[in-house]
Amino acid sequence: MAYQRFLETGQIVSTHGIKGEVRIQPWCDDSAFLTEFDSFYLDKQGKNSIMVESARVHKNVVVAKFQGIDTMEQAQKMRNCILYIDREELELPEDTYFIQDLIGLTVKNVDTGKVYGKLTQVSQPGANDVYHITDDQKKERLIPAIPDVVIRTDLKDGIMEIRPLKGLFEDED
Repeated sequence: MAYQRFLETGQIVSTHGIKGEVRIQPWCDDSAFLTEFDSFYLDKQGKNSIMVESARVHKNVVVAKFQGIDTMEQAQKMRNCILYIDREELELPEDTYFIQDLIGLTVKNVDTGKVYGKLTQVSQPGANDVYHITDDQKKERLIPAIPDVVIRTDLKDGIMEIRPLKGLFEDED
């Protein structure tokens, strides 16, 4: 399964102050994750990068100052820009995945081999993520993304194997 090297990680939503800082709406689990980068990319090909002078979390957004952006007017021109990171510059903990890598995986029962459909969406309502699985008839099923249910994720082969909890799917034993 092919993956994108440059990943969308947030969007500049407004300016902050008068010295060229911007407010970034993070598209990740933890806003502080974005403060760890020395640079971001402004395109999904990684051809246009911008260096970070400083970054901090402020009320669930990241306030960042980029090199060469020193006025509110310059910062305003960056509004609505999508920021990308290079996946090759980071290392995820084991059994942690980028959501976009999970979308499209074929989900099947680890014990019976029954195919439930494709993983089409990931919701993050609270304690754990919820995976949305859509079958060929467009019926959607929801499963909790917990180790008792998600047994194996194989990005290379495009498969997620699950063991549904009793009562999770009405047609399961």
